[in-house]
Amino acid sequence: MYTAGADLEIEDEAEIQKAVDLAKNASKIVLCLGEKNYTETPGDISSLYISTSQIKLALALAKLNKPIVLVLNEGRPRLISDFADKMSAVVQCYLPGNEGGRALVDILYGDINPSGRLPYNYPRFPNSLEKYNRKHTESISELEQNDDAKYEKSYLPQFEFGTGLSYTTFKYSNLNIDKKEVTNSDVITVSVTVSNTGQKAGKEAVLLYLSDNYATITPEYKTLKRFQKIDLAPKETQTLTFTLNQKDLQFVNNDLKWISEKGTFTIQVGDLKQDFLLK
Repeated sequence: MYTAGADLEIEDEAEIQKAVDLAKNASKIVLCLGEKNYTETPGDISSLYISTSQIKLALALAKLNKPIVLVLNEGRPRLISDFADKMSAVVQCYLPGNEGGRALVDILYGDINPSGRLPYNYPRFPNSLEKYNRKHTESISELEQNDDAKYEKSYLPQFEFGTGLSYTTFKYSNLNIDKKEVTNSDVITVSVTVSNTGQKAGKEAVLLYLSDNYATITPEYKTLKRFQKIDLAPKETQTLTFTLNQKDLQFVNNDLKWISEKGTFTIQVGDLKQDFLLK
C-alpha cells in the first residue's frame, strides 16, 4: 500500500488523513521524508527543520502506535527532533540517485546488511550544529567540565558522529597499548579484538579516537585518528592493530605551529578506553 501522505512544502490535511487511514490497515509503516534534489542556490533554506507538512505527517502516523521506519532522503541533516523518538528505526539515504530505491529495499528486507557510519554529528536543534571539534569547556556547567560521564551526557546531538546500525552485533575487547609512557620519537601500537556475536555476517567500521586530556590550548574532546573496516562471519573474531606517531599527538598553538605537550592521552575504541603518558 502506498500514498503520498504530504507534499514537501504545501500543507494538506486531507492527504495526511488519507495516509493515516491507509496505515491503520498496515502492520508496519515505511515513512519517506526529506527534500528535493538541489545544487547551489536552489538548495538555500532558511531553516534546518524538515518541512512543517512532513512533521505533521510523522506525528499523525506516530499516534497509531505502529512500528515506523523513517527513511531520510536529504543532502544535509534536516532536523527531526519533533518526532525522531517516536520512530522505530531511521535509515539515512542522503540523495542516492536513480538506483537508491533498489538499495533501500535490499537493506529493509535484510538482503544487504548495512554497515555505514554517520560522517557528522546530526544536530537535534538549529543552534547545536557542530562544525568543529567540541571542547570540555563547552559543557553545560562547571561541574560537568570535571566529570567525563556527565559531560558526555550533556552533549545531545540527535545522532553522534560514527553512529550506525547493523543486523548483527559486535563486541570489542582486549584494548591494549604497547607503551604506557612514550616520548615524541616513539611509535605507539594499539590493538583491539572485535567479535561478531550475532547470527549474520556483517561489516564493522572500527573507529579509533584520541583525546589530549590537558593542553595550553583547550583540546578537542576527542578526534578520530584511525579506522579500519572489517568483514566478519557469525561468531568470527579478529584482532586489529593501529599505529600512532608523534604527529597524531600534536595541535596548533597560538603561534600557529604544530607542537605536542607532555601529559595524559586517552585512546578510545568502541566503549573501551586506555590512557598513556607523553613524557
